[in-house]
Amino acid sequence: MPAYDPDLARLLELGRQAARPPFEAITPEEARKAYAGTWDILQPPAQEVASVRELSIATSAGQLALRIYRGVSTAADTTLPCTIYLHGGGWVIGNLDSHDRLCRQLANEAGICVISVDYRLAPEHRFPAAIDDCADAWRWAHENAKTLNIDAARIGVAGDSAGGNLAAVVALMARDGQLPRCKMQALIYPVTDLTAASQGYKRVTAGVPLTDKTMHYFIDHYTPKAEDRKDWRASPAFAPSLSGLPKTLVLTVAHDPLCEEGRQYAARLEAADVAVTHVHLADHMHGMLTHGKMVRAGVLMSGFVCQWIGDALRQG
Repeated sequence: MPAYDPDLARLLELGRQAARPPFEAITPEEARKAYAGTWDILQPPAQEVASVRELSIATSAGQLALRIYRGVSTAADTTLPCTIYLHGGGWVIGNLDSHDRLCRQLANEAGICVISVDYRLAPEHRFPAAIDDCADAWRWAHENAKTLNIDAARIGVAGDSAGGNLAAVVALMARDGQLPRCKMQALIYPVTDLTAASQGYKRVTAGVPLTDKTMHYFIDHYTPKAEDRKDWRASPAFAPSLSGLPKTLVLTVAHDPLCEEGRQYAARLEAADVAVTHVHLADHMHGMLTHGKMVRAGVLMSGFVCQWIGDALRQG
């Protein structure tokens, strides 16, 4: 019997009773609606922040929506550190609203500005559309730092799941000079290898919402061409070197097909002399940071992540 946190065990039992079809059994549009139906059930209430601003920026692919938060205790004219947040959802589901509550918590508890990116989703927009949008948002934030009252030297990137994948790629691009400098990266149960070669795909095949089959569904929509999955912009694990990357947080959870590849990425970072903090939870599942209404450890861990990000942005 798997070792589940008691709150997680109760959540999984409720899920079994609801008998909802897995994402891989429905269309992407149906999956987006089903995912949206879980937000109020799983996530704590939205926190008030000092300000929330919606805007759209012009890119070569069209307009890109952003949502900009400033922490509740910050003044509008104060220059703040900033995190570009890239939401999870398998590159197929998720949007600005799916991670609105987490971004509000991050802005408040880290005392920073957060810019959330509504990157294009697959299968309508396949690789590399999402990373192109994230790169455009990254450049725009640096170019407009003065107007945004953010410190261009203290901009970091964070994301969960598919967003963790995109965040890792942004950090690699910044290291290589393709994008402006990155102060830190926070990778929350990230996807790092789209070839699905890790043992997690053999180990996590049932019992939780995100299984090997669910991940293959997402990967097939995002990278239908198998050869793209070895491109480091899709799979950062294929980057030849991880040296020179900024201070990094990696969070992994055991009941997750992505667990092993996340742990391996953290180990590679450490071997490359990157200042990496790796936190692993053996009794939790993928998505826990957005399950805080049902899983108390989700609130504790999201608080830790927020504090880590705030500290990392201000150090040095």
